[in-house]
Amino acid sequence: MKLAVVGATGLVGSEILEVLAEHNFPFDELLLVASERSAGKKLTFKGKEYTIIGLAQAVEEKPDIAIFSAGGDTSKEWAPKFAEMGTIVVDNSSAWRMDPTKKLVVPEINAKAIKIDDRIIANPNCSTIQMVLALSKLRERYGIKRIVVSTYQSVTGSGLKAVNQLLSEREGKDGEKAYPHKIDLNVLPHIDVFQENGYTKEEMKMINETKKIFDDPSIQVTATTVRIPVMGGHSESVNVEFKEDFDLEEVKEILAATPGVVVQDDVANNVYPMPLNSHKKDEVFVGRLRRDESQAKTLNMWIVADNLRKGAATNAVQIASYLMEHSLV
Repeated sequence: MKLAVVGATGLVGSEILEVLAEHNFPFDELLLVASERSAGKKLTFKGKEYTIIGLAQAVEEKPDIAIFSAGGDTSKEWAPKFAEMGTIVVDNSSAWRMDPTKKLVVPEINAKAIKIDDRIIANPNCSTIQMVLALSKLRERYGIKRIVVSTYQSVTGSGLKAVNQLLSEREGKDGEKAYPHKIDLNVLPHIDVFQENGYTKEEMKMINETKKIFDDPSIQVTATTVRIPVMGGHSESVNVEFKEDFDLEEVKEILAATPGVVVQDDVANNVYPMPLNSHKKDEVFVGRLRRDESQAKTLNMWIVADNLRKGAATNAVQIASYLMEHSLV
């Protein structure tokens, strides 16, 4: 079993290595891959030193699985080259998500859709993953008519440059900017680029990916995505209108039984999900569960997850694990 991690020096790449170690992912050979300017540098993984190699060399090595987290342009160019060599690519960028020939996978929901001939498998957007996982079993029970989601997203979702901007601003220093405005002590209703319809690309990702993962184009979704000056995880306020009415206690029971979901809903003791507490955890945390009193069959919920974990690295490693466990490699 030969495993490649492409983008190993980035924020998500580093998280992928952590998750691989924590999950004791089985491999015989590990290739750490980055851009040509990083080739030759050293990285330590589980006490062993590895030399970073470039993409061209990695393709020639013919890994069985390559977990990509190197950006959409890199993935568009290089994922097909790996696939042509027989490698299964698990891609964390937006490059392949809405390609009708590629599977968009959250393992707890739709891993069974993966077939032996799938060579490029897309990892969904971080904000989408945590929302659809929390909603997956509720959808099976009640059906979903409409979702209204507003996000409160960590700067880690924009990479190291954004983290450095926040920390520099907090220290009163000038530095490289990831955002068009100050982020410390501020809120930016602007994630990714604006589209002709007035929505951002991030908002459209949540809308379109939700429908694809659930394989249900009839679900109505609208989103507002917002960047806030925190690290540790993304938070979401989700208002979901079901097709059938629900019992709130049953909702809690269904969520508690959903794989990968943890219910934190004890407001009398100030217990609810927060990004501070989701940091470095693989689960999706759900709380503030309450009926929408303005509309029938509608639930309000608060969903939090570490965007670098379940929103990226953990989901990708889970896909790779599924491939191994079901002899799809």
